[in-house]
Amino acid sequence: MSRIGKKPIEIPQGVKAEISGNDIKVSGPKGELKDTFHRNIKVEAKDGKIFVLPKDAEFSKKTAALWGLHRALISNMVDGVSKGFEKKLEIEGIGFKASVEGDNLVLNVGFINPVKIKKPEGVNFSVEKNVITISGISKEKVGQVAAIIRKSKKAEPYKGKGIKYQGEKIRRKEGKKVVASK
Repeated sequence: MSRIGKKPIEIPQGVKAEISGNDIKVSGPKGELKDTFHRNIKVEAKDGKIFVLPKDAEFSKKTAALWGLHRALISNMVDGVSKGFEKKLEIEGIGFKASVEGDNLVLNVGFINPVKIKKPEGVNFSVEKNVITISGISKEKVGQVAAIIRKSKKAEPYKGKGIKYQGEKIRRKEGKKVVASK
């Protein structure tokens, strides 16, 4: 049994879920998301709740894993169209800065040329001082774009310069020690 899969998903006020075949479409005040679920999973909407169930009574370990996965994905879709998601990244380092130019996020992080990251559909960038905020309705897209931005210049362990998630702790390493000669 899947502990996560057994929980029903509450549909908040103003959110509408449509299920047809193996497709689900969730629309709300912030937008609309579509997804296709696995053929061994059955999704039903009743009484303002979405239930995710396995199709067969005898199911494998893979089906149990897919059951919990699809329940979490549908729950994230419902949260996204009602509240939205956001990730914050911090830039640390002398001369490191970020700016939004049109649809691109431009990062000056110590390379010869600035790093330009194109804004995907459904994701928004905003920059305040040294904090980059990525927001959107799809948790998957917001997380993926945040990971791509962080990857462009990860925080290094000696001085902590680079891009990191807000609240992330960088494990510091000790530098080389100078040994006095006799």
